Amino acid sequence: MNGGVQVNTRRQLRPTDVKRLNRAWRRSTEGRLALILESVTSPFNIGTIFRTAAAFGAERIWLAGNATPPTTQKAQKTALGTDRLVPWEEPVPTLSAVQAAREAGFTVVAVELSGDAVPLHEAPLGGAVCLALGGEDHGCSPALLEAAAAVCYIPQVGRVGSFNVGIAAAIAMAEARRREWARPEAAGGP
Repeated sequence: MNGGVQVNTRRQLRPTDVKRLNRAWRRSTEGRLALILESVTSPFNIGTIFRTAAAFGAERIWLAGNATPPTTQKAQKTALGTDRLVPWEEPVPTLSAVQAAREAGFTVVAVELSGDAVPLHEAPLGGAVCLALGGEDHGCSPALLEAAAAVCYIPQVGRVGSFNVGIAAAIAMAEARRREWARPEAAGGP
């Protein structure tokens, strides 16, 4: 109550307030984040991943295999121009993308259901991490899994066997950032 008048603090932020909040989070974010998208062909998944990558501050996306570029009309409907905010590379062979990520200083962590995968919350996601995700039908190729420094999976308790690749990418990026923001020296955020 403020002078007998109740103040509602639970309101949507105005655009200026959102920009201020996002700037504060950017200042408290130091970890490097990138993606390799291997043979992700659905324009809607590509658009979703680019938009999410832009929101989480990914610094680069390498397209590999027969991945669909974000410049297609259908991808643009979902990406809403965010392909201009995250530098990306035209599709190259998978191992070339992994090598480029390594040369840029990233540790490549594949997100896949495999025999040696660890749960996402135990994955090595600190520092400069490049999350590698495979296509809608087959996931990460054996070559990508072999080349990755680590493999993790997203635990599920429902009766569905896997996540859509766009959703899996969002969950993995969110976990990478959450870990950084939860560190004691980063506590408090903006």
